[in-house]
Amino acid sequence: MTANKSNLVIAVSGKGGVGKTSVTALMIKLLGEASNRRSILAIDANPDSNLPNVLGVSVDKTVGMVTDELKKSIERAEIPIGMTKEDILESHVFEILKETPDFDLLVMGRGEGEGCYCPVNALLTRIIDTLSKNYDLTIMDMEAGLEHLSRRTDRDVDIMFIVTDPSSMGLQTAKRIKELAKEVHIEFKKIYLIANRFKPEMESKIKEDATKTGMELAGIVPYDDNVFHYNMKGKPLTSLSNDSPSVVAIKKILLKTGLLD
Repeated sequence: MTANKSNLVIAVSGKGGVGKTSVTALMIKLLGEASNRRSILAIDANPDSNLPNVLGVSVDKTVGMVTDELKKSIERAEIPIGMTKEDILESHVFEILKETPDFDLLVMGRGEGEGCYCPVNALLTRIIDTLSKNYDLTIMDMEAGLEHLSRRTDRDVDIMFIVTDPSSMGLQTAKRIKELAKEVHIEFKKIYLIANRFKPEMESKIKEDATKTGMELAGIVPYDDNVFHYNMKGKPLTSLSNDSPSVVAIKKILLKTGLLD
């Protein structure tokens, strides 16, 4: 498969603890280093907000924080004359967008308030969709539930990577994520399974399991001591050597899915 090179939306999901944030970070690393490098927007849409750490980026504020601030301003009737709620939220989102030489990063985070504030959430969806259209690639590190994704974007997702580990729960969650897509009306042009921390001899079994759930196996990422030690020491995965086993495996996946030439 050769992916269309412009305005792609990529989502990475899976059960908690399967390594989807590490997989996302290594994809961003390799795509950012590519000779035909394209503009990349990375969105940490997982409430745990671990992506900045593994990318080596310091983030002071999240979208959840600025959204809460706007909600409080609305409640106190403190919107400046001549400005709309969308103007204010958009300016705050652009202020907290972290720019690096290889990619830009937006961290969604958690809101402090409880429940749904639908008008602000609708504005936020529009702003993020508009922002992402300015990049060749948008890569989102998701939590397992796609209801979360449906509130983050009205755009279709070009490629969904679902990460599983060597557990029945990981594969069950992958299958459930695929089913949830229909329920929340998110369209995927292509959906792949990534087997993370698998032994090479398990490939035929996981390929068979992927086929049963209607997904294509993008590849196997072996257990990598380097990833473990980098995470333990708080070192960014973007500084991993390109001959590290996990980086080699992710590169093969990006080549197979047409994201790298």
